[in-house]
Amino acid sequence: MKLRQFQYVVEVVRNGMNVTAAAEKLYTSQPGVSSQIKRLEEQLGVIIFERNGKHINGLTSEGALLVERFELILEEVENVKQIAENFSHPDSGALSIATTHTQARYVLPNIITEFRNRYPKVQLQIHQGTPEQIAQLADTGKVDIGIATEALELFDNLVLLPCYRWNRCIMVPAGHPLVNEGELTLQMIAKYPIITYIFGVADRSVINRAFKDNKLDLNVVLTAADAEVIKTYVRSGLGIGICAKMSYDDKFDIDLVALDASHLFDSSVTSLAIRKNAVLREYAYEFIQLFSSHLNKEVVNKALNGKRDNLLQKQLYTDYIDKSNLR
Repeated sequence: MKLRQFQYVVEVVRNGMNVTAAAEKLYTSQPGVSSQIKRLEEQLGVIIFERNGKHINGLTSEGALLVERFELILEEVENVKQIAENFSHPDSGALSIATTHTQARYVLPNIITEFRNRYPKVQLQIHQGTPEQIAQLADTGKVDIGIATEALELFDNLVLLPCYRWNRCIMVPAGHPLVNEGELTLQMIAKYPIITYIFGVADRSVINRAFKDNKLDLNVVLTAADAEVIKTYVRSGLGIGICAKMSYDDKFDIDLVALDASHLFDSSVTSLAIRKNAVLREYAYEFIQLFSSHLNKEVVNKALNGKRDNLLQKQLYTDYIDKSNLR
């Protein structure tokens, strides 16, 4: 048996039983993957995949149990490599992060600049996507750290570390009637066409819930995954924007006004997601603490080395998140 054979099996499963897609991800040939999997089945004396001719339909019951073990073995091999790298090359390597456009554009720049000053030899990789895509990348170990506001809790193999609360603003062109209205109400906002996030991004359900609870219609004329797109169409006069308060840039958005809406909507919490039992490089701990100062190495390890620790999560909310300023 070879580790490569385990990797082939796991990658086929991760690619929806598509051998060709798995081969492309592994930069090898489809016949090579198929032959190595069959050889592994012969060595084990167990059929891993249910087949219809050359087509794989799914896992056998025995195969499902074996895949769980293969994943654990491959994860531990990667952990061994990380431990060795920590000793042999403490200041160099790679750190991969999956996050949303909002985090990448408005939160991470200063953090990454500081991190690069400390670790100039570490290659940073940023993958942008929806919260669900971010969670999948973290869950499968394709990135070291996931940063998002929602969907992370859907994956049991992820440890979640709450970082900070944030809320929304109403973005309007300078001179818009709402600028002179004083404290806004949902009734005021409901009079205008709305431009906001698509579902699954930036906790969009919070906005819908607020309007529904107040028995108001939400006239959404355009949705986007990107606050910059929302601002573009606010500038065009298509409607008013509801987006993350942190997305307003007072240097570049001087033609827009960000009106406080934190009293209208429930706040949301951005969290870090890391695979359970992952071994992190020392510089990864520093990145995490730069992103959220209360997440020191001791706290992170306590979370990683146990099951989903509800007591720890409650403590983090009580001690830090509930006392923090909104972004």
